[in-house]
Amino acid sequence: MTTPLLLGLIGLALAQPVPALLARMDWPYRAPRAAIALWQALALAAILAVVGAGLSASLWLVVHEGVPNPDPAAWRVALHVAFFALTVVVVVRLTWSLLSVAVEVRAARRRHRAMVDLVGARDAARRSVRILDANEPLAYCVPGLDARVVVSRGALDSLSPEELDAVLAHESAHLRARHDLVVDTFTALHRAFPRALRSDAALVSTRVLVELLADDHARRRTGTTPLARALVKLGSRPAPAGALGATSTLVRRIDRLESTTADDGLRHGAIEGAACYVLAAVVVLGPTFTLAVPWISSAWTTLS
Repeated sequence: MTTPLLLGLIGLALAQPVPALLARMDWPYRAPRAAIALWQALALAAILAVVGAGLSASLWLVVHEGVPNPDPAAWRVALHVAFFALTVVVVVRLTWSLLSVAVEVRAARRRHRAMVDLVGARDAARRSVRILDANEPLAYCVPGLDARVVVSRGALDSLSPEELDAVLAHESAHLRARHDLVVDTFTALHRAFPRALRSDAALVSTRVLVELLADDHARRRTGTTPLARALVKLGSRPAPAGALGATSTLVRRIDRLESTTADDGLRHGAIEGAACYVLAAVVVLGPTFTLAVPWISSAWTTLS
């Protein structure tokens, strides 16, 4: 009983309380790329732990102290059903959410690209840029194989040439690195767990981290000051559904730009990045080698 119980508890902990605790810490945001790897490790470990709990519970139902048990007690059956049901729910929801997110997001982006192509003006110097005739300053990108960068007339009027270059570099970084795939994957993982067992922290934090990664690229291209000024002028207006753009974390982004420069940002985040990668490895490999591998060895011995 120890293995399925521990794996089940680990899976539930990694699905809710651990992400909520990590999201309140500031140090992972100093190394956004490594922090994304840590969040991915937490999600993967949570899924593996829940699946492992269901599989190990199946063996525990029919084996008692290493000996086959053809007539298990009713309480063993009840516990087995509970563990296995949680596993089935998570696997089914994960499969469905991956498919539904892919279909929904692709459709939303296709509609939005068609809309901006229809109502927006093509930028003469940049083929993928569309200019909307709107006074509100905004800028965002619509990812995909036929990507778009959308900028309003209000943004063009309020931004200097250097600031506009910083904004375009930021959006281009999103498109080139396919940050949308990272966000879409976390959206699907977020939906995989039932509402009562999941935390919004992973999805929210990932959206912030991809913005920080794009900020790092933009300030290496144009400098910190133009980017910071552009962020202030554009504000924190959310992008349309399916697009990538400003989030509500303007203060965090500007504070990070002020605390590190384009040249020393990686050096300042080296310790935090190493810590993120070490924790990611521990989260994934720890339960695997301490619980899953011994269980597999025991199961093989029992079944053979």
